[in-house]
Amino acid sequence: MRDLTLGMTGITVPQNGFGALPVQRRSIEDAVAILRRAYEGGMRYFDTARAYSDSETKLGIAFEGMRDKIYIATKTQAKTGEKLKEDLETSLRELRTDYIDVYQLHMVDRVYAPGDGTGVYEALLEAKEAGKIRHIGVTAHKIGVAFDLIDSGLYETLQFPFSYLSDERDFELARRCAEKNMGFIAMKGLAGGLITRSDVAMAFLEDYPNVLPIWGVQHMSELEEWLSYMDDTPAYTDEMRAFVESEKADLAGEFCRGCGYCMPTCPAGITINQCARMTLMLRRSPSKAWLSEHWQAEMEKINDCIECGQCTAHCPYELDTPNLLKKNYEDYKRVLAGEVSVD
Repeated sequence: MRDLTLGMTGITVPQNGFGALPVQRRSIEDAVAILRRAYEGGMRYFDTARAYSDSETKLGIAFEGMRDKIYIATKTQAKTGEKLKEDLETSLRELRTDYIDVYQLHMVDRVYAPGDGTGVYEALLEAKEAGKIRHIGVTAHKIGVAFDLIDSGLYETLQFPFSYLSDERDFELARRCAEKNMGFIAMKGLAGGLITRSDVAMAFLEDYPNVLPIWGVQHMSELEEWLSYMDDTPAYTDEMRAFVESEKADLAGEFCRGCGYCMPTCPAGITINQCARMTLMLRRSPSKAWLSEHWQAEMEKINDCIECGQCTAHCPYELDTPNLLKKNYEDYKRVLAGEVSVD
């Protein structure tokens, strides 16, 4: 496993980071065990967010007393300077630390800059001067916004969805960050669970030595898979490159990554982040669980969609979610009827 330096931050860590969103779904005991095992296995970069319920709390418990041994990144969705200051103090308290290594504006749809009237960037500078944050970062999901963020020169790191299913504009984004000496942090490295070969996901990064992936880890078995690559990092072989091309052909077009930012706003109670990609899940994971009575009932809720547009408005990928839901439901019914085989 090679080390990389996260752009102008100077942070140098193995190219194998920990995404702590999923640990919010685990008990404190389980989450702490996973986090400490990640450290023991060689991971040094841990990414969380104020929005990830108790994820920060669990990191704080896991790493109390060993703050200088790891790098912690967290995020705020604040739209004003005052809210940012409030969120930062909460994060510091929950993480049981007096500084954040990389403090990121979370899922922005614009460039926050000095003098824009929000006070957000001024609050970041104030916190950095006070030593409460060491580096200013930002996360985005929209490619145009991401390029604007790079060109602004205001941020030290950019976090963006990035995997072997990305397109050429995404790859150009990673190259642009390298040119600007801006750290590039890759979220959604498994495309929300659609990528099923972790060895290929890891090997793909061989072509991107400046990209730091943060793998979302919920189970110890998943973690052990990523840790196994510390000493035995897979090479990006011709077989893997051919596999990636076949995957990209199979997943051509728009598809839901399952991020859940559209939830829980649906008036019809649709589990959008699963139902809108059911066709893919049926074909890329054991289908039996997805054909259960529970999921049949969940898919039937699509009939109650009133096309209010809330899911579309909240989708960071700007997908036509109501249409995706309908297409997935029609395919699901064909599978249930035995008209289409998924095994």
